[in-house]
Amino acid sequence: MKIYSSLSIFQNCPQQITASKNTLPYDIHNFFLIFYRVSIMINRKNLVSRHNPVLSDIDAESPLTVGNGDFAFTADITGFQTLYDEYDVAPLCTMSNWGWHTAPTEDGIFFKPEDVELTRYDIDGRVYEYAVEEKRGNEDVYNWLRHNPHRHNLARIALVWNGREILPSDIIEIKQELELYTGVLRSEFKLFGFKVNVTTVCTQSSDIIGFCIESPALSEGLAVEFTFPYGSHKKNASAWDNAQRHSTDAINGQPLILKRTLDNDVYYIAINENKPEPHVYELTAAFAKECYLPVWDFNKVINDSRTSWAAFWENGGMADFSSCTDERAYELERRIILSQYLLNVHSAGKLPPQETGLLCNSWYGKFHLEMHILHSGWFPLWGRAERLERSIAWYESVLPNAFENAASNGFKGMRWVKMTAPEGINSPSRIATLLIWQQPHIIYMLDLILQAKPPEERAGFVKRYFKLIRHTADFMCDFARLNEVTGKYELPPPLIPAQEEHKPETALNPAFELSYWRFGLKLAVKWGRLMESDAFNDSIKNWENVCNNMADLPVQDGLYSAHQNCPDTFTHYNRDHPSMLFGYGFIPCDAAKPDIMSKTYDRVLECWDFKTMWGWDFALMAMTLVRLGRTDEAINLLLMDADKNSYVKSGNNFQRGRSDLPLYLPGNGSLLFALAMMLAGYGEKHGITGFPQNGMWDGIEVEGIMPLPY
Repeated sequence: MKIYSSLSIFQNCPQQITASKNTLPYDIHNFFLIFYRVSIMINRKNLVSRHNPVLSDIDAESPLTVGNGDFAFTADITGFQTLYDEYDVAPLCTMSNWGWHTAPTEDGIFFKPEDVELTRYDIDGRVYEYAVEEKRGNEDVYNWLRHNPHRHNLARIALVWNGREILPSDIIEIKQELELYTGVLRSEFKLFGFKVNVTTVCTQSSDIIGFCIESPALSEGLAVEFTFPYGSHKKNASAWDNAQRHSTDAINGQPLILKRTLDNDVYYIAINENKPEPHVYELTAAFAKECYLPVWDFNKVINDSRTSWAAFWENGGMADFSSCTDERAYELERRIILSQYLLNVHSAGKLPPQETGLLCNSWYGKFHLEMHILHSGWFPLWGRAERLERSIAWYESVLPNAFENAASNGFKGMRWVKMTAPEGINSPSRIATLLIWQQPHIIYMLDLILQAKPPEERAGFVKRYFKLIRHTADFMCDFARLNEVTGKYELPPPLIPAQEEHKPETALNPAFELSYWRFGLKLAVKWGRLMESDAFNDSIKNWENVCNNMADLPVQDGLYSAHQNCPDTFTHYNRDHPSMLFGYGFIPCDAAKPDIMSKTYDRVLECWDFKTMWGWDFALMAMTLVRLGRTDEAINLLLMDADKNSYVKSGNNFQRGRSDLPLYLPGNGSLLFALAMMLAGYGEKHGITGFPQNGMWDGIEVEGIMPLPY
């Protein structure tokens, strides 16, 4: 196995160092970085390009998307959204992180969070209230707050023929290819005997989509049509039967600028056309929340995409499996490349991403904070920390609501919600308001970014974001309750663990959450000390005390159970996430005993209903197996043939059996998170640590992947 790390290249090329041997160490480091960038061993363009998705027919599971993390356009096999009705599995939408819509009720009412009736829990002498149950007489409020605000489809951009819709039967000889290295989507087909070539591309620096059509059909009736739906919380983010509730107004002629109004929400589109040759038509469309739209021609759009995507692929982690002899190596490499593309398009924006990214609406277009690290935690490990950092500012923007969320039940600090929209307010839910495992995420993500920063930038980074660490840790300590008998801090009900199958009134000390509380507070202590200020001494002591005295992980019959009150973990609750395994792989936990964890995994393998698992379970379980030294089984699990572990032609971790999740990005992100550990190491174990030592994986070449630091 070949690992091209900084050390190995430095040692193998002494002749390249002699010119700077008398300089200061910092200068040597800079010299080396320059040398490293021009001495990349893997031909990245060839590696990436061999996994370009190629379609020759309609594939409703795998429409292809171009985008930039905050804006995305999903196309059918024409390169447009022509065959809209054929893609009901994975809708054809134009989506953004800023395009949100709030629909009033039929009576014109906009409800507020305080209008929902709360569920009361009286446990151990303390009263808690959460928006959990849909109370009789309060159903309209409850569901309205779940549905609003929602992302909405900004536009359908389709080809038409002499004013009528084009049908699938009209199109033959299809070949479509997404050039991953440039972000350019090329579509070829015949339409009524005419050859048509379409190029579709999105800028990486603005929310602009560009199209180029080359065809003699342009003079025979082929044209482009924009249509605009009303907003909807449903999967397709579109309501096509509410024409009276939205409007489109032209406010400028050349370029054409349209103002779109949906109730109280407004956005703008600038459309620029060009016909450089008789059978060539170029179109760009810029989308924005405000009426300050850049006007780019098609050449500028495609050049921006080519340059930006090439930089993405050349500056970050990479793994080449082409020399491996295991027949599964090509498929694993394909998943790695396509997952990086999809996550850069859908999960690298200014907001935490929703589970279906910018493809369509899932859970009404809202994002789930417990999934944020699974989408985007891999970015720092693969040399792209800035793409995770883009969304961290959102946490700062919702600080008042995070404080209020904690204070509403008498807790100190900031409590992060689960299911939310940009304002950071919890949506009513039988699960969302009671989930807790998202609390340490922000600490973990910030520390991953910190570890990826150059040394000279770390002090400033710590000072900027320490408030998020501090107030999150304060909540975690206040949420944990001291058991006066045992002297241990417990995670008490009401709560719902990561395995969302348990009653909140009885869920006590879930195994994964106990481990994660320890780990999160340990990182908080580290950050507190990095601040080098006596002002935080009391906080640090409190975090350290709770961290060191968390309750023991629940063990029943020699196995880790879902939580302390769950003796039937492996008989009645053997479905959904086997979360008791995650506290030893995804994070380290000194309190977990390897022999018990190993036996627990074996029991899960024997009895668990794998059809009910989710895509990210496979990656997190593989991480546990790596720490247990069971690497043969780790790779088998990572590539297991299972309903929720399938990766379709687009690279999407398709969740078979879930029509509401046509794209499932936490699976793609957790795959890359696990592979960083397997390809670069973890803690003090560096190098390729997660692959079988059977000679079939010896050809792996690795560049630029940071070991999991813990």
